[in-house]
Amino acid sequence: MTTPNTGSKPSKTLFICCAVLTLALTKCSPSENNNQAAESQDQAEADLIFVGDNIVTMDDNEAAAVAVIGDRIVAVGTREEILSQQGSTTRVVELGERALLPGFIDAHGHFGGVATYSALLDLSSPPVGAMENVDDIVAAIQNWIGTNNIPAGQLVYGIGYDDSLLEELRHPNRDDLDRASTTHPIIIRHVSGHLSSANSLALETYNVDASTEDPPGGIVRRQLGSNEPDGVMEETAMGLLPGTGVMVDEEMGWRLRREAADIYASYGITTIQESNVGTGYVDALKEQAMLEPFAVVIVTYIMGNPLSDEALETVSHETEYTGGIRIGGVKFTLDGSPQGRTAWMSQPYDEGPPGVDPDYVAYPSYDPEAYRVRIDRLLERGVPVLAHANGDEAIELMIDGIDEALAGGSIPDHRSVIIHAQLIRADQLDRVKELGIVPSYYAAHPFFWGDWHRLSFGDDRANFISPVKATIERDIPFTVHNDSPIVPPDIMRLVSITVNRLTRSGIVLGPEQRATVLEALYAVTQGAAYQYFEEQEKGSITVGKRADFVILEENPLTIDPLDLADVAIVETFARGNSVYQNSEFN
Repeated sequence: MTTPNTGSKPSKTLFICCAVLTLALTKCSPSENNNQAAESQDQAEADLIFVGDNIVTMDDNEAAAVAVIGDRIVAVGTREEILSQQGSTTRVVELGERALLPGFIDAHGHFGGVATYSALLDLSSPPVGAMENVDDIVAAIQNWIGTNNIPAGQLVYGIGYDDSLLEELRHPNRDDLDRASTTHPIIIRHVSGHLSSANSLALETYNVDASTEDPPGGIVRRQLGSNEPDGVMEETAMGLLPGTGVMVDEEMGWRLRREAADIYASYGITTIQESNVGTGYVDALKEQAMLEPFAVVIVTYIMGNPLSDEALETVSHETEYTGGIRIGGVKFTLDGSPQGRTAWMSQPYDEGPPGVDPDYVAYPSYDPEAYRVRIDRLLERGVPVLAHANGDEAIELMIDGIDEALAGGSIPDHRSVIIHAQLIRADQLDRVKELGIVPSYYAAHPFFWGDWHRLSFGDDRANFISPVKATIERDIPFTVHNDSPIVPPDIMRLVSITVNRLTRSGIVLGPEQRATVLEALYAVTQGAAYQYFEEQEKGSITVGKRADFVILEENPLTIDPLDLADVAIVETFARGNSVYQNSEFN
């Protein structure tokens, strides 16, 4: 990694980390870069040149200028060297006080969810939305019905409510939602995506009643002293009700996806993840991309839980993009969410959901034995695997599955990913390093739910949530993510939370786990490129790599870390093309 020409240098620990992680990046001086470019391009005129004192290459090289031809970086060096490639049609970007970085990489999220959610009623609490109590939610639903003239009998869908931030500190239930309407079926989805709540008409419409049994991996919450559902559905029980996709027709869906790609680009993201999807959807996504490319590229992961053994055998790992789309592997979901208090733990929650026993540890949302068998087959075929695991017991299952599949043999370069890895333990990190697993931390949690986690798990466990520094100290490759649409795909806010770990109440949650700014930037550039097996293509401003960049209004390495979240995205380039320009800076 490198810093800009400010005299500041990244930590020795992180240099060592990058080396040990075998992030096989091209290592050469600016002059050598320029010589490489001259040999390969015969001093061809550049399409695009960046010039400035705040170029953060994220490799070991310092640079004052960068040249691009087509979709590739062809030279990195001094101003004089690079400007020699300027031609009559070259766009020259004088950065001034602005900073140039590699394009940000979304290490985990749900692109389609960002698209669909943009068309639904937002019931989020601040700072994302405005809901502060259950009455606010009821009023918002009523207003949505009236404003949109929704006829009686038509489903109303809301997203993003958060019981941990409502004044009542509970989920809205069927009685609350009945106050919003008794003539419209109403379903609202929890911010975690792991729970939902429905009114009485929705439960009746979809045949959920006192005789409905809890499905494997889920719970239908009941009214006190009764088997009658109270409206709240956990994990797989959400499948008893329709999902958000029923609210968007095909034509609108594709329009919203293109708008969502633009949203990601506005946050400086040039590679998106689309996780938990089917192969048919990926085929359709490729067809759309071939008709008209999306603004940025998309890596998809097939949802493994519901697939038959035969269908799972057909899923491959695509190394090439088709129209900017490829299948990156398979995703399993092993447990729930800590903010929803359904993360599967080895030790009881300090404070669990209402009415649970004192020894409540939640539960797996997928058959552990099925996971063990399937992870073995996928690793044998070289198919990358992501496993959603938040609680330490789910993480243990994920690690055990890898360990058993490798069976004491040599460790292949499998880069299996623990998605979220929130409540990972120190001893588990040691196994992660030994087995070549990559933790991808949901590092936005300390701000959004850190105070809630202190109640759920106590200070000791809460302070170790997303232990970035402990991971770096062990030389383990890692990434961080927003899990959008759970929270917006705001990378600079994610970097800020990873660095500062401030909760909503102003407490630093686990100060010893704070990352440096450079370490946090590594996680959304080089680290994420490594996770995707694309470290030769992306993640740093290095000759030969793809011309993916983000211009920030100022250098994140030289400002007060508390101001990181406010650093604006000025422009985003993907494959050498400008795909987002902030009108405030033009």
